Amino acid sequence: MTKKGGWQEFGHAGNAAQQRPEQPSAGMPKAEQRVRVQRTKAGKKGKLVTAITGLEAPEANLKTLLKQLKASAGTGGSLKAGVIELQGDQVAVALATLTAAGYRPKQAGG
Repeated sequence: MTKKGGWQEFGHAGNAAQQRPEQPSAGMPKAEQRVRVQRTKAGKKGKLVTAITGLEAPEANLKTLLKQLKASAGTGGSLKAGVIELQGDQVAVALATLTAAGYRPKQAGG
């Protein structure tokens, strides 16, 4: 007797639903995240940078938030390894924008 369906390289078709990657979880609610905003010069050749850490969200949401922060501060910025960096001393603007977005940010450092 021969088996119906023939050879399959990647396993049985019935297991396809089990092999799908899970959807990324929403993570912690915005109001419960420990978001820190601080100014720093470390590793920036003496230039002042505002760093925002502690954000737990998908990268697409972080890019949208970065765009809002750059527009409200009127400056440039970037997203590197989950840390948002804004050019210059933008702590007050970042705190106000993050609060409006539903986060509970705190100023870290001096």
